[in-house]
Amino acid sequence: MMNIRLNQEYLNFIRHKSLELFNSKEVWIFGSRVDMNQKGGDIDIFIKTPNTNNILQTKIIFLREFEKKFGEQKVDLIIESANSKPNKIFEIAKQEGVNLCYNL
Repeated sequence: MMNIRLNQEYLNFIRHKSLELFNSKEVWIFGSRVDMNQKGGDIDIFIKTPNTNNILQTKIIFLREFEKKFGEQKVDLIIESANSKPNKIFEIAKQEGVNLCYNL
């Protein structure tokens, strides 16, 4: 069992949409949702994608579809595309987060 405070319906949606919209199987949940001692908190999602086009538009689509399915929630969606400049948050998400693709 994963150390993550999201139910299977959320995890399946996140995996499916990251593959459908971003062509990515590299998805992490990080932040407070992977700390079993905390309660609540926003949902921090990191997706690494080979895509380079329409990243912002695709991110908006993902967030709209998430809200349509689960209602209004605080979601931080961080995207590392093939042409992203290095950013410390990418490394933090991968090091401290739970990789959903390895926990199917």
